[in-house]
Amino acid sequence: MTSVPTPTPASAPPPVPIPSRTQYVLESIKHRILSGELSPGQPLIETELARAYGVSKTPVREALKTLAGTGLVEMSQYKGATVRTVDAAMAREVYDVRLLLEPEALRRTVLRGAPLDAAREALLRADAAEDAAERSLANREFHRALYVDCGNPLLGRLLDGVRDQAALVSAVAWAADPSWAREATEHERILRLALAGDQDGAARALREHIESFVRRAFPGEGELQ
Repeated sequence: MTSVPTPTPASAPPPVPIPSRTQYVLESIKHRILSGELSPGQPLIETELARAYGVSKTPVREALKTLAGTGLVEMSQYKGATVRTVDAAMAREVYDVRLLLEPEALRRTVLRGAPLDAAREALLRADAAEDAAERSLANREFHRALYVDCGNPLLGRLLDGVRDQAALVSAVAWAADPSWAREATEHERILRLALAGDQDGAARALREHIESFVRRAFPGEGELQ
């Protein structure tokens, strides 16, 4: 069984104030998952993580519970915590939700004339990203900027609920077949249509983008509905 790698001295975290330890551990583990340093199915052993971060097991346990709630970590009574495994079925579940909701949310965002400055900034951050985790986080912020001002807070919260899982699927897919350049071109087209006020065109381009990603990442799995 592969355990959690211990950070090297050069990358060992600095002392962290007590109130922010859980958040620090949470963000660090999330970054390591999305960068591929912690791979799907890998055990996340509380004692090893606590020693690596120089904290007690309590903030580690709380961080893992939060990550389980967002879909990045799986918790088992017998196996403990592991990085969530990504397969075609999991990807289809996540992207099916996005396909059903995200294009409509974008259409409403454009129809309302909501500003899309955050989407433009996210594209710039993604282009300048130095690793897969940074690119994944920027990609996630780009998509959120397309729906966050759709005018329906519940719709936004539903899409927020699958953001981390979508980022994990993307990270795994990029590790196997780096396709960021193509996706960046698709993002630029979506944003261009949205900024032009073409709500139907932007929604259609976003739908095609979501569908094409799943086809590329998991070929032979059929069409999303």
